[in-house]
Amino acid sequence: MSMSAYVYRLSLTHARLQDAISRELKQRFPDSLRVARLKKLRLAIKDRLASHGFRGADNRRSVV
Repeated sequence: MSMSAYVYRLSLTHARLQDAISRELKQRFPDSLRVARLKKLRLAIKDRLASHGFRGADNRRSVV
């Protein structure tokens, strides 16, 4: 897998985690433990992206 494919997959995973967090927070009774786990995973992905010099992790629109 090339580096750009790896970064692309990481950015897709980051976007999916963000969507999952948003969906969970819209629930009537959001599961705070699930939200915390998802945020921790999202941060780990963001750190990996940053280590590869990718700066678009915060901007989901640039991913899609």
